[in-house]
Amino acid sequence: MSPWVDILRWAHVIGAAVLFGTGAGIAFFMLMAQRTGRADLVGHVAGTVVIADTIFTGTAVIVQPVTGVLLARAVGWPLNEGWIVLSLLLFVVTGLFWLPVVWIQIRIRNLARQAAIENAPLPAEEKRLFRIWFACGFPAFGAVLAILWLMVTRPEISF
Repeated sequence: MSPWVDILRWAHVIGAAVLFGTGAGIAFFMLMAQRTGRADLVGHVAGTVVIADTIFTGTAVIVQPVTGVLLARAVGWPLNEGWIVLSLLLFVVTGLFWLPVVWIQIRIRNLARQAAIENAPLPAEEKRLFRIWFACGFPAFGAVLAILWLMVTRPEISF
């Protein structure tokens, strides 16, 4: 196998680890901040989460399909192979939940920062948005876990 395939595989695995790790880390820190009920802390953490999601998740979202297609071609896997098609569908599902979450994170950040400036409690809208944000995480995270399983096991799936 050529060094190019090893580099592609490494980049693809790193991208998957970043998606998984950033998702888990962001969820943990947002939940912990939210549990404090402190607007200043929620605003700060949400601000950091927006930056991390933009840099790490955004980059991985671009790297994953590019390295995946290049790797499949280099190894000789047809892109219509069942586990690849299912992985791509799950990737789209993840994105459909991630895109609104990015907007929600920005809104949570802004609402929490405004509440902190006003020395007010977190508004009801922020709490409602957090519940939606949290709920969106389950299908997105589940889809990422399923993609990782498909990448590792490459099961025979027919459509």
